[in-house]
Parts: sequence; structure tokens; C-alpha cells
Amino acid sequence: MNRSDRPARCAAVHDLSGLGRCSLTVILPAMSVMGVQVCPLPTAILSAHTGGFGSVARRDLTDYLAEALAHYRTLGLPMECVYTGYLGSAEQVALCQAMFDEWPGAMKVVDPVMGDHGKLYHGFTPELVQGIRCLATHADVITPNLTEAALLLGEEPNTAPLSLGQARSLLARLSGLGPEVVVVTGVALTTGEYANLCYDKERGGYWQSVSEYLPVRYPGTGDLFAAVLTAGLMQGDSPAMAMDRATRYVEITVKTTFGYGADPREGVMLERTLGWLTQKELPRGYRTL
Repeated sequence: MNRSDRPARCAAVHDLSGLGRCSLTVILPAMSVMGVQVCPLPTAILSAHTGGFGSVARRDLTDYLAEALAHYRTLGLPMECVYTGYLGSAEQVALCQAMFDEWPGAMKVVDPVMGDHGKLYHGFTPELVQGIRCLATHADVITPNLTEAALLLGEEPNTAPLSLGQARSLLARLSGLGPEVVVVTGVALTTGEYANLCYDKERGGYWQSVSEYLPVRYPGTGDLFAAVLTAGLMQGDSPAMAMDRATRYVEITVKTTFGYGADPREGVMLERTLGWLTQKELPRGYRTL
């Protein structure tokens, strides 16, 4: 089948949690409904995510990742995107770099999952942080939250609100690591707003998409945001439009879930909102930063 006759294909390197909507369980449906063929490459399988379900069953899949990559090499499988998320070891980081090398023409998206709210996630060593930092320098697109942005820059995380000038400086410094597109999520601004921020090096533009703050946290919203952003870019959105599409969708899905009063541990109810992602054209909701 010619490339023009098949959906764009994305290798998604993330963990798979059976309970609690996050990582591959939100990435697969969101990107699929947007017209992208997802080839999941799970880094680990868990009975549930690790945010409130007690002691979870877990299997590391580093050996599987290496075997899957070797298999795809024998097939000469074309890939339009390599999209990485949670990586549990330096060995997995090295395998992702090998995937970047295997598909040099693919868009390389790194969601540098390392921490949030000013703290590293459990189990992240300095060696692993350095490996993810190095991987991000080879990416075309990175999608850190504010904590991860600081870790990528080798700085202490700071959750204080940012002025617009500080926000632009942060984006520019992250782009200086190598990526053409930088999107930083969940930023409190000194204007009193909460926004996702974007820097597009090719266009020289700084952008923001403001969203309403709700007093609740759901696991997997960062994964869902990055998945919609990535699929939007693969389907021809500009970086600012892709960010805005992802912002609006996550906001709608969080509001829907909040309205149902669902257990926050189970993540957002994207089953109720996936149809929204079939829209091709959206009103412009982003603005300059």
C-alpha cells in the first residue's frame, strides 16, 4: 500500500496500565479516532497506575522492546512518528534513541515523563533523568510540564506563577536544547490564568492556550494532551493549532468527568468525548504569548 493510501503510522513507546485511564489506554483511542495508526510499544504492563490503587502487579518489558524493534527492522516498516512517554530505565532510553536512528525521517516526539508538582516521580535516578534529557535534545517536539521543563534544563523545579516574559524565556531555553517545537503544559501565569504554552522555532512564534482551572486532578491528562497534540501535528495542524486542539479536548473531557462525579483515580471519561476529536476545523482559541 502506498503512503498516500494508508493512515500515518506512529510508534508509541509508553507503559500500559489496566486500570486508570492513562498512557497507552488513552493514547490508542485518541490517536486512532484522529486517523493515526498507533503501533504500541509498551515499556511495562501494570494492573493499574501507581496513583492510589495500592500494590500493583507489574512486568518490565525492556527485553520485548528490543525484540520488537529488531522485528520491525526485518520488515522494513515505515514509521511517520516515534512518540515516547514513560521510560523506566537507561536501557529503555537507549532503545528509544535506536528507534530515532531507525526512522530518521519520522517526527520525534518526547513526552519527558519524570515528575510533577515540583517533585520527581518515585524511582527516577539522576542517570535516568540525564538519559531523558539527552533524548529530548534529539526530539522535534517535547511536551514537558513545568516540573519536567526545569529538570530538562538542569534547574530546581519551581511551581510559582510565571510572568509572560518568564514564560517566553523558558520556552526559548528549552528550544535551545534542540527541539523545533516546545509545548509546556499546566502553567500558572501571573495574570491569574492557567495555560499551555508553545514555541514554534520555524515560525518564531510564542503561543498560549488558556483553560479553565478545576479543583481536581486526574491521572493521564498529560498523556491525553500529548497524544492529541501529536496526532494533530501528524495530520497537518500548525503547532499552535495542535496545542489548542489538545487543550480544548482535555478541558472538555475533564469537565465531563467532573460533572459525572467519577472516582478521580480512574482518570477521565474519554469514552464520552472521543467524537469531539473528529472535527477537522476549530475556532481559533490560542493567542500570542
